Amino acid sequence: MTTSDILIIGGGVVGLAIAVELKLRGASVTVLSRDFRAAASHAAAGMLAPQAEAIPPGAMRDLCLKSRSLYPEWIDKLEQLSGVTTEYWACGILAPMYQEPIYTAEDDEVAYWLERDAINMYQSGLSSDVIGGWWYPEDGQVDNRALMRSLWTTAESLGINLQDNVTVQAIQQQQRRVIGVQTSAGVYRAEHYVLAAGAWSNELLPVAVRPKKGQMLSLRVPEGYSELPLQRVLYGSDTYIVPRRDRRIIVGATSEDVGLTPYNTPLGIQTLLQNATRLVPQLQHYPINELWWGFRPATPDELPILGSSPCHNLTFATGHYRNGILLAPVTASLIAEYIWQQKSDPLLEHFHFSRFYQEKIAPVLPKSSPTQYLSPSAKMQTIEKPIESLTEIDTPLTIAGRTFHSRLMTGTGKYRSIEQMQQSVVASGCEIVTVAVRRVQTNAPGHEGLAEALDWNQIWMLPNTAGCQTAEEAIRVARLGREMAKLLGQEDNNFVKLEVIPDAKYLLPDPIGTLEAAEKLVKEGFAVLPYINADPMLAKRLEEVGCATVMPLASPIGSGQGLKTTANIQIIIENANVPVVVDAGIGTPSEAAQAMELGADALLINTAIAQAKNPPVMARAMSMAAIAGRLAYLAGRIPIKDYASPSSPLSGTITS
Repeated sequence: MTTSDILIIGGGVVGLAIAVELKLRGASVTVLSRDFRAAASHAAAGMLAPQAEAIPPGAMRDLCLKSRSLYPEWIDKLEQLSGVTTEYWACGILAPMYQEPIYTAEDDEVAYWLERDAINMYQSGLSSDVIGGWWYPEDGQVDNRALMRSLWTTAESLGINLQDNVTVQAIQQQQRRVIGVQTSAGVYRAEHYVLAAGAWSNELLPVAVRPKKGQMLSLRVPEGYSELPLQRVLYGSDTYIVPRRDRRIIVGATSEDVGLTPYNTPLGIQTLLQNATRLVPQLQHYPINELWWGFRPATPDELPILGSSPCHNLTFATGHYRNGILLAPVTASLIAEYIWQQKSDPLLEHFHFSRFYQEKIAPVLPKSSPTQYLSPSAKMQTIEKPIESLTEIDTPLTIAGRTFHSRLMTGTGKYRSIEQMQQSVVASGCEIVTVAVRRVQTNAPGHEGLAEALDWNQIWMLPNTAGCQTAEEAIRVARLGREMAKLLGQEDNNFVKLEVIPDAKYLLPDPIGTLEAAEKLVKEGFAVLPYINADPMLAKRLEEVGCATVMPLASPIGSGQGLKTTANIQIIIENANVPVVVDAGIGTPSEAAQAMELGADALLINTAIAQAKNPPVMARAMSMAAIAGRLAYLAGRIPIKDYASPSSPLSGTITS
């Protein structure tokens, strides 16, 4: 399946608005939508409120005001093309207050302060708790669902290729270019691509977008009212109430960091009703019309991600958070100009994805640190070899054609602080650090800012699929890990540590799921490093399907039990033609040395370092143990005998 010009991933308000704008400029456009009605645009309230939301002066405010100014003409164009009304309503917005506001001179430019009597003239029925409020006459609203119908119908009438219920599974890349989009309906190709997938964007690329759930409800004005009791949008301190001309009243919204967890909850709905009826008491008598939820695409700074991406033919238009409806016309205009006319508006510079990936230098260990004798530089450096002749008696560790001098790999989880992790990585001298893709994506505790914490010019990232219970999950997360590495400058990094672990108690890997995922990932060009039970037959099968290493566990993850699978690991080492990395269960440097003495090519150690009383010192100890064990293996131990053998020769001794 192909398109000649533009492929847009995402059928929400932003994706459709961009599609229409590009089509009107002469492009042939395809839109892929996983579920048109599941887009956050359907779950919104449709407020156009850059001033009521008190967006501070700056690029975001400029962007929002510009978009609001485009709205009347943009809506008129859509309604003419589609024949579908959007219920655009420049009704103004009231922001009632329960407490006296902090007055600023700038408020004079955008709003009018109304005392208690005045605000009740603008809108009757407000609570007696309201002492006044701000009036924003230029803000307004649009019926977001009607707007979506109008956009979809416009797109159809213009001949845009709309593909609904098509799930994008992966974005295929080569040499910093997208070469195709793998979907549930096959592969789609285009000259240029736009990622406008909202809260689902980071399932395809590791962009700094996460879902933020919002629950909402609507009430219906009883038939006994000849006129609508609410004529203004009310933007309160803890709720907003949006009246519609069809007699619905929209009430929103919660803000929940629960990922993509669906459904309404009693607590969420109770909170909405309490806040709404406190502001407008008569609402407690109105019938509930509908309950729903949606997922806002939030970024760390709550600003959108717009413009170029690490791929030359991929443009970002995502992360609009609460302002997708408001920003649709300006986003469409700026992105269409950027792609079709190759004009980059200066505003786009403020919303570039790179603001979340600026390089930071890892701190030098403080002088008071117990590991000050290491003297690491600000940039991560590999430790010097303990003997100059090491290269003469050993060869570097080679994995998937890439060479490494350190045979110790470390992790980034379970540390007490990000600084402690940085110090331990330096102390370990490792060149490979494994990173849990899902935990970085969700900013899990201990993983905030992890992407910026290490020098990825010196450290090779090994993305892992921790937390995946099925082969399908692991494959998807592996793809995200590859994109994460590219964003951090490792364009040719196709490594993945494959973990498929459905067992929550013992965290033992699933051999069937691991083999299934490994086969598929190898075919996709990954260098697969599978984490497995110490099963010699499985290890050989994984090698046969093309894995770059095998990684048998010494004992269960994080247990510190040491080598409990020695016999099987020896068999795996004896039969393997790929590097064998002992992973999981190592608790002490002596156990690390023992694993290397067996002939293992490398170790992966995380918990034993991160949970030690002094992680950097333990990291150094593990590094020295790995080297000692490797040298001992190369040197060759003496045979074990059943009887004593004197150290000094008996011949030539003085006898009486």
